[in-house]
Amino acid sequence: MADPARARKLAVRIRQIVSAAIETQIKDPRLGMVTVTDAKVTGDLREATVFYTVYGDETEIADSATALTSATGVLRSTVGKQTGIKFVPTLTFIADIVPDTARELEEALERARHADAELARAREGASYAGEADPYKRPAEEDDEDLEDPSGPVTADDSADEGNADEGNADDDTADEGSADVAVQRSAP
Repeated sequence: MADPARARKLAVRIRQIVSAAIETQIKDPRLGMVTVTDAKVTGDLREATVFYTVYGDETEIADSATALTSATGVLRSTVGKQTGIKFVPTLTFIADIVPDTARELEEALERARHADAELARAREGASYAGEADPYKRPAEEDDEDLEDPSGPVTADDSADEGNADEGNADDDTADEGSADVAVQRSAP
């Protein structure tokens, strides 16, 4: 298998040679306005596919395809002479569908632009079905009446109250109680 870079270079060279040969050497009256758009070469450099487009209607496209098929031998020998490679790849001509696809995409985009313009015209005189602001807001309440004046009770506050009760007992038990509280505070 050849180097992919070499295959790409050979494809470019084949595209140039074939397009120049179609213009100068092929005198077939069936050949219309043919443009060679691309060429691809297989990895082993044995087969080359040449993509082309034809300006005209369906009959001119069919006539040009027939003319290119009949001129394949002449074009292959021209490619062999000008490239100088040991084995000249076989040439296959395929009509390129990229221009048709591009035309279809342009038509689809034009239809979308037209639909957007109609929608914009319909939207000009329209108004909202409901209120201007459809989101519900919570009712504002007096938060001052609901608060506890002493504030919220936390676990630390209840532990401090327990130490205050133990302070009235003997000194030995108070020390043990405060150690228990210290252990409880470090546990969570």
